[in-house]
Amino acid sequence: MPTGTTGTTVPTVTLNNGVEIPQLGFGVFQVPPEDTRDATLAALEVGYRHVDTAQMYQNEKGVGEAVRDSGLDREDVFVTSKISNKHHTRDDILASFDGSLDELGFDQLDLVLVHWPLPTVRDFVVAWQAMEEIYASGRARAIGVSNFQVPHLRRLAQETTVTPAVNQIEVNPYLTNDEVRAYGAEHGIATEAWSPIAQGNVLDDPTIVRIAERLERTPAQVTLRWHLQRGDIVFPKSVTRSRVEENFALFDFELSDTDMTDLTALNKDERTGADPDTMAWIPS
Repeated sequence: MPTGTTGTTVPTVTLNNGVEIPQLGFGVFQVPPEDTRDATLAALEVGYRHVDTAQMYQNEKGVGEAVRDSGLDREDVFVTSKISNKHHTRDDILASFDGSLDELGFDQLDLVLVHWPLPTVRDFVVAWQAMEEIYASGRARAIGVSNFQVPHLRRLAQETTVTPAVNQIEVNPYLTNDEVRAYGAEHGIATEAWSPIAQGNVLDDPTIVRIAERLERTPAQVTLRWHLQRGDIVFPKSVTRSRVEENFALFDFELSDTDMTDLTALNKDERTGADPDTMAWIPS
């Protein structure tokens, strides 16, 4: 289990191929490329050992620089990236993966994901078959998907060979996404939760505020702890050092069963991001 400079031990989740991933990571979605190196380096100093980036974030280079400048061994930092929506064909996906390795300055990625299924504009089975080639090459320790719904996952199971190691989906107390999580649990696919605090929308919720006040924690800490106790992998993002530290301080308290039930009951099936069934955006 990775131990940071704070002395905190972050638990790991064992993926379906035996690879271990720290359950708490640092996300760099919407972190400007020019700020990514410093923000990621600060997170690594705090104790994070898992960084989640993507081709479409355009900041892979800064992540790689931070890992090298941290003084940590490469194998001590778990790094994930995702294939851009603009890469549909086998050859495009393989070439873009090479590009990610070049941007990061790595010989191998710990995890690479298909970012969106794009079911109305792309055959995601073709994309997944290219991912299987990447995995077979040894240049990715694990492969997975992001924003895949249950029908998408069932089609992969029927038409391909490798079961995704993870499915990174939108999850928070207002969108518990239980059907997709349950399918993942049944088939050995770990759930990673993006938008874990619903872009801040849940932080003023009276139930979460009440629990936070009782525990003398922040609403964000309570919400992130809920994710961890549900078994999800989570990677909050902030460029503010104090918030990065706050988001890491999750392992010296627990939510009660009642707290967990109360937070889960807040579900509204309310998305902050796009619907995976209709998402068709392709960057230029």
